[in-house]
Amino acid sequence: MNQPTANLPIQEVLYQKVVDHLAFIYPELEIEPIAQDLIRTMRLDEDCQSPLAHKNLWDQTDIAVITYGNSILSDDQPPLKTLHHFLQTHFPMLINTVHILPFFPYSSDDGFAVSAYKQVDPTLGDWSDILRISTDFHLMADLVINHCSAQHEWFLNYQQGEDPGSDFFVEADPKEDLSKVVRPRVTPLLRATSTPRGTRHVWCTFGHDQVDLNFANPKVLAKIVDIIRMYLDMGVRVFRLDAVAFIWKKLGTNCLNLAETHEIVRLLRTLIEHANPNAVIITETNIPNQENLSYFGNANEAHCIYNFSLPPLLVNTLVTGNCRYLKNWLMSMPPAQNGTTYFNFIASHDGIGLRPVEGLLDDSEQEALIQTMENFGGQISWRALDDGSNKPYEINISLFDALKGTTAGEDQWQLERFICAHAIMLALEGIPAFYLHSLVGTTNDYERMKTHGHNRAINRRQWQEQALNEHLANPDTHHHKVFHNLRRLIQLRREQPAFHPNATQFTLHLGDQVFAFWRQSLDRRQSIFCLNNISDQPHTIHLNAINLIGTDQWKDLISDAIFDDMLATVTLDPYQTLWISNRW
Repeated sequence: MNQPTANLPIQEVLYQKVVDHLAFIYPELEIEPIAQDLIRTMRLDEDCQSPLAHKNLWDQTDIAVITYGNSILSDDQPPLKTLHHFLQTHFPMLINTVHILPFFPYSSDDGFAVSAYKQVDPTLGDWSDILRISTDFHLMADLVINHCSAQHEWFLNYQQGEDPGSDFFVEADPKEDLSKVVRPRVTPLLRATSTPRGTRHVWCTFGHDQVDLNFANPKVLAKIVDIIRMYLDMGVRVFRLDAVAFIWKKLGTNCLNLAETHEIVRLLRTLIEHANPNAVIITETNIPNQENLSYFGNANEAHCIYNFSLPPLLVNTLVTGNCRYLKNWLMSMPPAQNGTTYFNFIASHDGIGLRPVEGLLDDSEQEALIQTMENFGGQISWRALDDGSNKPYEINISLFDALKGTTAGEDQWQLERFICAHAIMLALEGIPAFYLHSLVGTTNDYERMKTHGHNRAINRRQWQEQALNEHLANPDTHHHKVFHNLRRLIQLRREQPAFHPNATQFTLHLGDQVFAFWRQSLDRRQSIFCLNNISDQPHTIHLNAINLIGTDQWKDLISDAIFDDMLATVTLDPYQTLWISNRW
């Protein structure tokens, strides 16, 4: 009879977990040596810690910023030092997590075609700059594991038939039926490549400069685990698993979200949390909502998942003045178990994804949204379908420009609409993440898009730090107004227990023009009623419609207005937000 795991040393418990994961992934292989090698690589044979199940590694003070290492530049120091200085100057005690998008040498895709995983791009700085940032902020870094650059040593070795790399990539016969494979791009899936064995066709989910790694080969897994160990040593606490849904290939399937993919995520979770119980894994899966939710597993896969449906639904809500679709989605979202939560964002280095609203927005709503975004200067990126046709994949536009008007055209409410969007994000269940360019109100960068030749560059401006600071200091600029409004909302959020990422959330029904929900702190002492007028017309609400408890005192945390008559009404201006709380 097996001895209960509760009575075993932690190293033995870990070993058995790793063996179980590997047995599922590689049923035909001898897995014990692989398990031992992975544990040694992570140095868990020397220092193995015991993670607590269902422990929340966050609270309402956790706020993230997403940025490239070179989004802010100065003439006299490397970009990573400039970024660090900017964040220290403007966001002390406000932002505690920094996601620096791939800061490694790369050949394309603004960093996501990694050519050397263990180096810092010398144009950005070096590992000492990364370590310094990690001492002041929780550092979030990308683990780009679906593919590597065609310029990576592994692929160059593959082309020469040398190791490491000769068997690191997925080969397929172009005569095979690959029509079921889900694609996020319109480029051909396979790339013809010369090797000592003749011409081979390698799998490229995202493009021919990004060659997919073959996780069916455990040597690839071992290399990735070795990279993870180094990132932990360099101060990385939060791991973003980029494009992880695509990492396992099986002919005859769509090669998306396969069971082996989920098991690899569980394995990486096991290894990482036994090395650092405070480390967090976030899966980046830009796919339909129900598939995205599956990456929580049973609180044994991702700690956090990107809330990919939020950006398109929220933008649609604010440009139509109708929250019906957003409200229906919110009601359908399951509360995250303790130890898991949502990673909320409404803008990022990529575009506004459309796959996450499949089944949530009907075709006519999507068409109207796309047309409105094009009217505001946005571009559309496409993906290939199995019938050979193309379908809109994402909208490329800065969030500030995306909200410059409604489906009726531009109007005077751009700033208010933009602040309302972020007030909603800050109040929702989960951890809020701001794209750096949203914090400072960056607009479409048409020149950069033209220079770089791809649509996503429209929202990847590079600022000179001095020029940006001048804009932020000038009260007449929209940059100043955005920056100071968002800073104040962030500070307010951090002080409210009811905004804990796992606090209770309940959708309220106050019509299609007021998006409203209730949050209650984990100890049930604080309630906040979040009312958001998502239209360009004033709206009046009866306080008794939101069931304020008459024995409590209530105050809007944003305007400081006191509500002491439960039978009174309150009128919300266009795009105004109220956070009505019984504790302040």
